[in-house]
Amino acid sequence: MPSDPFEHMQAAVDIVGTSPHPTNKIAATLFGPGFSVSRTNDWPEIIREKIGIEVRIGNSSGTLHAETACILAAHRPTEGASLCITDPFCPNCAKNIAEAGIKTIYIDHKGFQKDFIARRADHFTNMSMRICEKAGITVYEIRRKEKRLVSIYEPPTGYVPYDEDSVKIFSGASFDTLCRKTEKEQKNRRFACALATDENGAFFGLMARAHPAIGYAFATDREEIGHPDGKYSFMLEPLNRLLMAAPRRGLRLVEGMVYVNGVPTARELVNFVGAGFRSLAIGAPEKARDEGARAALGLLEEKGVLATSS
Repeated sequence: MPSDPFEHMQAAVDIVGTSPHPTNKIAATLFGPGFSVSRTNDWPEIIREKIGIEVRIGNSSGTLHAETACILAAHRPTEGASLCITDPFCPNCAKNIAEAGIKTIYIDHKGFQKDFIARRADHFTNMSMRICEKAGITVYEIRRKEKRLVSIYEPPTGYVPYDEDSVKIFSGASFDTLCRKTEKEQKNRRFACALATDENGAFFGLMARAHPAIGYAFATDREEIGHPDGKYSFMLEPLNRLLMAAPRRGLRLVEGMVYVNGVPTARELVNFVGAGFRSLAIGAPEKARDEGARAALGLLEEKGVLATSS
């Protein structure tokens, strides 16, 4: 499997035109030792069929972003992997990239010439890149024709990002025991837990709490965390953390064995459905971060996209 970023960027460029998005067509290629996966931004098939592409899912679009789609489709551990993207990435994808353990990002230089980045430049500079800096992710602009890389950010030598609340992994856990134990320990914190399997079929329990993106700490970054840029947040919600942490370690979450103690955000729900899941256990369906989450869950249940239990 080639590791040349120019080849992997070309793979993303070759498919970007197939994106069904009418205005913002984006593609990405995730690659590492022995694997490469390319995706465009797209609506999960079941959302396209049962809801349509014009309908908002609560306060989120129904699309699965190309960068996140690549991570969810990875069949090898994403820890230390690299990602080529046709366009500058949003803060939500930056948080997912960091949680998935990706260490290098390449952005096609033509992405900086598009109208989308002209409208979202502040988000990219003030949030996406700040998240990468905190997480120790190297970012390059890639010029394919010249076979040249232009450094956007390179972390200091030996930099290790602060990670005060990493996703917890337990071997040999049962789903019921994991849920009961986590409910007792976490009390009022937002969390998600799930069973996952490795390539050999061994079972593991995963648990994640809502927390700022990797590299951030409440003690030292409270001001920045409390003043995000526009609609975005530096917080990474628990279900999203599980969705990213599993492929980071080469694990697969098990259908029917995913639990959250409150209603996930609309974006989490779209990503969850985009990852291929059709059922979710919710401990307290009356609890949600915002009304958009409730609206999203109600729509997905009404249209038969997602079944929930409590």
